[in-house]
Amino acid sequence: MKDIAIAGAGGLGREVLVLLHQINEVTPQWNILGFYDDDPALQQTQINGFPCLGSLTDLSQVNRELHVAVAVGYPAVKKQLVTSLQHNSCLFFPALVHPSAQPKPYQYIELAEGTLVFQGAVLTTNIRLGKHVLVYLNCTVGHDAVLENFVSLMPGVNLGGNTNLGEGAFLGANATVLQGLQIGSHTKIGAGSVVSNSIPDNCTAVGVPAKIIKHHDV
Repeated sequence: MKDIAIAGAGGLGREVLVLLHQINEVTPQWNILGFYDDDPALQQTQINGFPCLGSLTDLSQVNRELHVAVAVGYPAVKKQLVTSLQHNSCLFFPALVHPSAQPKPYQYIELAEGTLVFQGAVLTTNIRLGKHVLVYLNCTVGHDAVLENFVSLMPGVNLGGNTNLGEGAFLGANATVLQGLQIGSHTKIGAGSVVSNSIPDNCTAVGVPAKIIKHHDV
């Protein structure tokens, strides 16, 4: 069994805890130590039966081998946290996939470090998920899709085949991207939106069909 801790003790952190339990029920492999979080109210408390072990700074200074699940949904915050931790050679970021979504060799799916795939997700074939991608509950990802580093899909997102999501893209719950389209890096798609044309970098788009309502810096 490998020691693992969860970075972030909010709602997503508790759902990652459930994911780890679900993985262990099928193949015991993770010794869950607890959480790290910067919220002082959580320090030295029990969260769903597991302790908050310290702050994220404490985590960055761990001096023994430890696997870390980064439970942060917003891409920019997630990237900042990972950057602060990855200098520590003692820390490792495993890909964690719910047993129901575990890809088979014949699917030709690539999973990079830190990727989280939750219960109910469906990934078809020839898909590449970059580092620290979040595929939340009940998402579907079609053939030949590419999700670059730090992409986050909220629950119920549907991606058609041959879609490409740039680094740090964020898709709100139940958003749909039609086949063959691109979502730019650091672009946000609102919940329930339907993307029927490619969307460029660094903007926010909402609606059916999705329209750009704002351009923003990274």
